[in-house]
Amino acid sequence: MKEIDACGLSCPAPVLKTKAVLQEENLNAVKVVLDNAASQQNVQRFLESQGFETALEQDNTKYIVIGKCGSSSSAQTKPASDFHYDPKKIMVMCATDRIGFGDDVLGLKLMVNFLRTLKEMGDDLWRLVFVNNGVKLTIEGSEVLGDLKAYESAGIKILVCGTCLDHFNLLEKKRVGETTNMLDIVTAMQLAEKIINL
Repeated sequence: MKEIDACGLSCPAPVLKTKAVLQEENLNAVKVVLDNAASQQNVQRFLESQGFETALEQDNTKYIVIGKCGSSSSAQTKPASDFHYDPKKIMVMCATDRIGFGDDVLGLKLMVNFLRTLKEMGDDLWRLVFVNNGVKLTIEGSEVLGDLKAYESAGIKILVCGTCLDHFNLLEKKRVGETTNMLDIVTAMQLAEKIINL
């Protein structure tokens, strides 16, 4: 079993390192050692997208993701995410939990109203991505948590930056969306027809 040491690497390096090893070698079993929960979730999800069955072990502060594949042919390289091109789809990227500058209370109110009004886009709304301070909108106690859960239930994929959650010590408080990495975010940007940045 090939062991990959991804400790000390920041997002998306653990996923990229794992991807590179899978591309170079025809493996049916891999062990990835990580030092934080966000990277563990990202690597585990990536391996599963490549046809591996995964298991998680913990050793003190280390996370060990073990991926096994029934046959090496099913581990052939596929795109890093399960995104599929669908024309006329809009991705909204929230890098903050408020809109504009000047008055923070007004800025938060504007963001809440904006996110609640996004449903007016109908089927054109494709992805919601939360990075930096925007991840605070996805945690327990968020004013828009119910709205985001409704979007998710309606089939809109919500991506939440794991590095950002980890930075703000909010990984355990996230209540909606998929903890993700920059590779998935960049892939979504490539496939979206239009990106709205806040």
